[in-house]
This record gives sequence, structure tokens and C-alpha cells, in this order.
Amino acid sequence: MSTRSTPIDLSTLNPNLSTLPPRNPEHNPLFIFQKCKDEKRPVFIAGPMVRYSKLPFREICRYYKTDIVYTPMILAREFVRNEVARLSDFSTNEFDRSVIVQIGANNVTDLIKMVDMIHPYVDGIGLNCGCPIKEQVREGIGAALMSEPEKVSEMVKAVKEKYGDKVCIETKIRVHNDINETIRFVKMVENAGVDFITVHGRTKNTRSSVPADFDKIKIIKESVSVPVVSNGDCRSLDGAYKIAEFTGCDGVMAVRGVLDNPAMFAGFEKAPWGAIERFWELATSYGLPFRLLQHHLSCMLEGQISRKLHIEMNSKNSLISLIEFFDSNFHLKRVSDPGFGESVSIPLRQRRESNAHI
Repeated sequence: MSTRSTPIDLSTLNPNLSTLPPRNPEHNPLFIFQKCKDEKRPVFIAGPMVRYSKLPFREICRYYKTDIVYTPMILAREFVRNEVARLSDFSTNEFDRSVIVQIGANNVTDLIKMVDMIHPYVDGIGLNCGCPIKEQVREGIGAALMSEPEKVSEMVKAVKEKYGDKVCIETKIRVHNDINETIRFVKMVENAGVDFITVHGRTKNTRSSVPADFDKIKIIKESVSVPVVSNGDCRSLDGAYKIAEFTGCDGVMAVRGVLDNPAMFAGFEKAPWGAIERFWELATSYGLPFRLLQHHLSCMLEGQISRKLHIEMNSKNSLISLIEFFDSNFHLKRVSDPGFGESVSIPLRQRRESNAHI
């Protein structure tokens, strides 16, 4: 199968991309793995989330010590065929580093075409082999690829044969019920040239309420020589260190943990108020759909304000009403205000404190 294609320069679609400086080799994930190894700590990674790993959220995670942040999964077939999809699914800027774009693909042609288009604007390519969403599995992407190691290896090999060290490529997988199947899978993609592997410690059918299987992740780490990232059940900085120590993995990926608390890797037990102020600034400066903004704030404030206030916040139906809600109930500083982004505790306004206890 031919992997040749005529690249589309995304900067012709989005003029802002043409102003970006070249990628800095220090933002390459493999450089970061080595740097963190020298610092005797795991790489801290914010994983891909459908809809929620947008540019403002990626930046707030990085501000709070996250080393690498993923984009949401982008479907290669839609991206390479549809200009609207290219404009809506991917945005970046000069601060968006280190960033890995996660790609949903099930064939060499679509993957190579998307890598051609997007690789100058990211620090790595992630191939999704673990998403359990039924619609994606039916399309033959995500977790459907866990039963097709030959196809995944073919896709990885095609990228490395065309780009070599110029493109860092990862595969994100889940474990099988039979660990020997997973070992066979990772050895095949390693031989195909994959740069690192992320392992979610659940099968595609395991409920999220079931603990991640770190024993299996440890076995996978011991089975390959490329860096391995552990994914699953990381909700604190202390937890990240414990997971890395147990599994021997080179990095730890958090998803739900950073959604609730983007300052997690900086050692905060809960999202500090400063993170909420900074997220407001980023989301309104860069632009973010209202419901996504509302959901992020809801996750960050879950358990930190009264249930009554939380319900009221989630009932707002416009950006203006949400801003008014925050200004009425909290001391929400703007970027020009002294002390912006520095508070830790929730600054409730005095008149509401009496009935806003958790």
C-alpha cells in the first residue's frame, strides 16, 4: 500500500499557524522522558479527553507542572477530508508545548495523510488503540485495534519509515484478559519502531469502577525496552509517584484526576482557586464553547462548594449568567487585579458564606 501523499499545509487554512516558531527538540517526548529520568521522577502527563483536552485546558495543566498534554482524539478520516473538521478539531499556539495529538485511525493511508498535515505543529503523534466507546469500536478504531496488532504495527512502521526520528509516535493501549496477548502486541509495535507505549490498566470491557491492574502494567513495562506510561487511577501527585514506583513505568498519565484538578501534578489536593481564575482567563481569551467551560468549572469545584451552589452554577445557560453567578458568589479576580491566580481556598462572598457550607 502506498504511503505517499501530498501534504496540506495547515497554515494555509489557519494563518496563525504560520507564525509559530519551529518545534524545540526539548519538547520532544523522548527528551522529556530522559530529563525526568535524570531528575529521578516520572513524566507527568495529562491524557486525552473527548471534548475536554482543548487548548485552554492544556495550558492550565502545563502551568501546574504537567510535562506533556494530549489533545482530544481527532479522527484521521474526517481531518484529512474535511476542511471544517481541520479548523474545528485542532487549535494551538506558541505556548502549547509539549503537546501530543491523539489520532483515531484504522489504516495507513489516513494516518500518514494526517501526520503529513499536522506533525509540524505538535511534538508527538499518539495512535489511539484503547478507546472503548462503542461507536469508535464499530468503526474499527480505538479498542478495536487491540485485536489487530499486525495492522497497528503496519501503521507505526509506515510513520517511522517516512519520518524516522522527525516524528515521535506513541500507541495508547488497554490490557487484554490474557496478558500474553498484550505482551505480543507491545513487542510487535516495539519492533515496528514505536517510540513509547501508554498502557491503561483495564480491558476494553472493564468498568471504570474496577481498579486498574497495575500488575499487568508492570509486566508490560518489563517486556519492552521503549518507555512505558501507566494510565489509570492516578488522582494525586503522591499517587503518581506510588504508581511509578510499583510499575517501574517512565511516566504516569492522569485523565479524570486532572479534569477535576489540573493542579494535581503541582501537589495540590484539590483545584486551587487560582487555577479557576486562570482557567476563566484562558477560556475567555482563546474561546471555548460555553458548555465545555461550564463543565470544567463544575469538575474543579465539585466537593469544594455547597451542593446548592453547585446545582445553581450548572443551571446557568449563558456565559453572561455564569460570570454574574461567579461575581455574585465569589471574589473572582481578573488578570489585571493584584493577586490574580494566587489564591488556594475558595473566596466566597461573606453574604453567602452562612448557607454555602459543604
